[in-house]
Amino acid sequence: MTEARCERRTRLEHTNLCLIAMAYTEVEARVQLLDKLADATDQLGEALTSLGAAYEQLDEQQADRLEDQLFRPVQRAYGRAKRTHAQFASRYRLGDREFTMKSAKLPSTGVLGFIEDAIGAVERADFELVALQESSLAIEVGDVNLRAGVAEVRQLIDGVSAVARSFVRSFGR
Repeated sequence: MTEARCERRTRLEHTNLCLIAMAYTEVEARVQLLDKLADATDQLGEALTSLGAAYEQLDEQQADRLEDQLFRPVQRAYGRAKRTHAQFASRYRLGDREFTMKSAKLPSTGVLGFIEDAIGAVERADFELVALQESSLAIEVGDVNLRAGVAEVRQLIDGVSAVARSFVRSFGR
């Protein structure tokens, strides 16, 4: 084999190895994005569970108020987060995930405890989503649809914590 041919072959092998390594790291990075989105989605599921438990302990008027002001926005955000996760996974042929909601904490925490749990879960979800939006991964290996989905989820939960705190302050009035 001539020296020039040997050098070309070495360059081709190196290029192929670099492409394989790059594709692998892109896959890993996309999986990391999905994991971060899944963590936030799990937090929203936890908030829904807590709000559902609080709903069960309220009278009809207060329950309707909780549903309109808190449960529906979080439910919509949870659904959008799940859809964003599934669509991104599908676009890049990554494994989708089945989301399951955990049981609420003990009923002894009462309505106020359930709502406080929901506030904490929504705030943790928002923190995860902000980290995801600000990560270089979202820009480098994410796509427009992923970023739009995350932004929409954040918009849906924007203000939920403040509304929940207001609900708690006016509870029983």
